[in-house]
Amino acid sequence: MRTLISSILRIFLFYISMETLDPIQETFLQCLSTHSLTSTPISEVTYFPDNPNYLSVLNSYIRNLVFTSPTTPKPLFIVTPTHVSHIRASIICSKIHGLEVRIRSGGHDYDGLSYVSTVPFIMVDLFNMRSVSVDIEDESAWVESGATLGEVYYRIAEKSKIYGYPAGVCPTVGVGGHLSGGGYGNLMRKHGLSVDNIVDAVLVDANGNVLDREAMGEDLFWAIRGGGGASFGIIVSWKMKLVRVPEVVTVFRVERTLEEGASDIVYQWQHVADKIDEDLFIRVVLNPVTRKGQVTIKAKFNALFLGNAQRLVSLMDEQFPGLGLLSTDCKEMSWIESVLFWSNYQIGTSTDVLLERHSTKEKYLKRKSDYVQEPISKTDLEGIWKKMIQLRKPVLTFNPYGGKMSEISELDTPFPHRAGNIYKIQYAASWKEEGAEAVDHNLDLIRKLYDYMTPFVSKSPRCSYLNYRDIDLGINEIGNASYEQASGWGTKYFKGNFDRLVQVKTTVDPGNFFRYEQSIPSLEASSSKNRMSE
Repeated sequence: MRTLISSILRIFLFYISMETLDPIQETFLQCLSTHSLTSTPISEVTYFPDNPNYLSVLNSYIRNLVFTSPTTPKPLFIVTPTHVSHIRASIICSKIHGLEVRIRSGGHDYDGLSYVSTVPFIMVDLFNMRSVSVDIEDESAWVESGATLGEVYYRIAEKSKIYGYPAGVCPTVGVGGHLSGGGYGNLMRKHGLSVDNIVDAVLVDANGNVLDREAMGEDLFWAIRGGGGASFGIIVSWKMKLVRVPEVVTVFRVERTLEEGASDIVYQWQHVADKIDEDLFIRVVLNPVTRKGQVTIKAKFNALFLGNAQRLVSLMDEQFPGLGLLSTDCKEMSWIESVLFWSNYQIGTSTDVLLERHSTKEKYLKRKSDYVQEPISKTDLEGIWKKMIQLRKPVLTFNPYGGKMSEISELDTPFPHRAGNIYKIQYAASWKEEGAEAVDHNLDLIRKLYDYMTPFVSKSPRCSYLNYRDIDLGINEIGNASYEQASGWGTKYFKGNFDRLVQVKTTVDPGNFFRYEQSIPSLEASSSKNRMSE
């Protein structure tokens, strides 16, 4: 066994000759075939580095170009399952041969933790498992983890104009990661998060057992709805509870610069966005722009209203007059058309684009997040604008809370960021330049803005959103992380729910098979490691 692992590591680091590689491929394929009982041979969906399709499969769902360099560590092989038995075999054989597993469902993983590792690993990519089965009578849908949000929205709209699902606004996001991390979108003030509307799931655990909600138990079902599924198993599919939407919704997109009063409007937005009618979600995107030779800040107000334009204008006149919304700014449409609007497609675009799994161009990027619990003063907002103008690059997005988010207990799911938050901030840096120097420069810019924001955001802990993965918060050491080490980043994502997640992890995966840089630790595995080092 020691010789085999040594050989695998040499493959991983040096891509040794084909004469040595072939027998090791045979060893793995034999193991995979032995444990995979399906009509589709697992060999047909397994890609080793010598396979001409290996790199295209690997790179096809890498959305962050930072992780496409030749020096980025790559999996020993990739399995793209078409059946749950392929997933079971991948887990069992990885345990036998001492390999880590990375699980990818869409690739919108900002820090690449689903497809990169510094230790020998394989990748299970679920993009072939993407069926969406909608049952309007039951007001539900079973969705496989490899489906995209766009595919889910399309299939729901195919069956009904009065149902939707509360999830993200980017259609190419994969269901598996999005749901297991919480799931955030413009219906959240009315219907909560994606995980607040999950009623069942199917998961393969560290022993290769296939479990539904009843079989896995309520603790594990609780953990995978916002605690990050990759710490606990490979989630095959989810049962979603659909939500009702009006036949007509209204959207608007209004822009204001500092010279047009943006500071006053954003200041007022902070005081109304979480308290206004729960049918209304108004996001603010702030970025430095050049106008007439001068750098200024542009505030873009994007909104979804679950009602008609007349009611929306009346509501805005009464509660948010500072924006000066006009009836001509408003566009009435169906809910599925609003999905396209929020994805920046031109009005009239066919909904078929939601079935395109690569509709946006990949870029180099870094994301971070924060939560704001008290309105930022106008003076401090102006200080933030000054800092953004100085740095030029990072964009801030403010997403409002309130409504349903204030009604759900932070203990109901691992996602704890509920009542008490006015809005969430996303920090975004994106760039086109290649090379390590460009990466370092842009990381420095976003970190400087994040540091500047410290006085204005949540404290003890300074909280972050799991789906905006951020390894700046801390990572586990290679192997079995201690509770103390993992709690450094874990309490920022989960607050007090981190302890319960650790308890669930210790029960269902005591050996810590499912692990990565920010996975929930097992107390048993950590204790065993400490005993061995004594």
